[in-house]
Amino acid sequence: MRLTRNCWPLLLLACTGLVCAEDVTVTARVALVNGADGGRSHEAGNVVLWLTPASETPDSPAAEAMQRARLAQHNKSFEPHVVVVPVGSVVAFPNHDPFFHNVFSLFEGKRFDLGLYEAGTTRDVHFDKRGISYIFCNIHPEMSAVVVAVDTPYYGISDQRGQVVIRNVPPGRYVLHLWYEAALPESLKNLDRDVTISENTSTLGLLRLTEVSLPQGHKNLYGRDYDPPAPDNPAYEHP
Repeated sequence: MRLTRNCWPLLLLACTGLVCAEDVTVTARVALVNGADGGRSHEAGNVVLWLTPASETPDSPAAEAMQRARLAQHNKSFEPHVVVVPVGSVVAFPNHDPFFHNVFSLFEGKRFDLGLYEAGTTRDVHFDKRGISYIFCNIHPEMSAVVVAVDTPYYGISDQRGQVVIRNVPPGRYVLHLWYEAALPESLKNLDRDVTISENTSTLGLLRLTEVSLPQGHKNLYGRDYDPPAPDNPAYEHP
């Protein structure tokens, strides 16, 4: 085995002398269980899974590694709907629509108001603490997105088949966390558990989440209901 740069001597890695076990690819599959549908399960996209080291040591990798992600505004929607970044990352919010947007987040996680900005321009937000940030537009109530900032470089998001892949994970002990937009926080908290990752135990198996029906709609930037659509309002059109 070759010596990797991600050796953590104090995290119980499978090391002998100066040679550490190879980093591994961790996989999992997630399924949603809907109690209102007779307990049937189905595949789930946009489920976030991340692994935090069970104990922090001076040799642990820094989660606050600056990265850049994009949450574009297009066709009065955010693309993609869910973004996951390490704490310390910058997320760009480019406007690809031919009219103004006003992106904001005032609830959990990072709070910000980007103000009105036109097509072809962008705004950046530094996500400097962990948490779940619910993103909206103050002009278009149908727009919503989520930025999940985690304090670890080991994370993944499920595809439409419910598959999650996390690459380059050093063997060791971790705490498994999950997040899904239509799951209750207390249910997600109950799914936290200790896991040991090694070359022989790199698959986390099937993870089942309980899906609930969440209230629809939200208030605007000022805590009030949105005004009725005004498509002819020149204040929001591209000049």
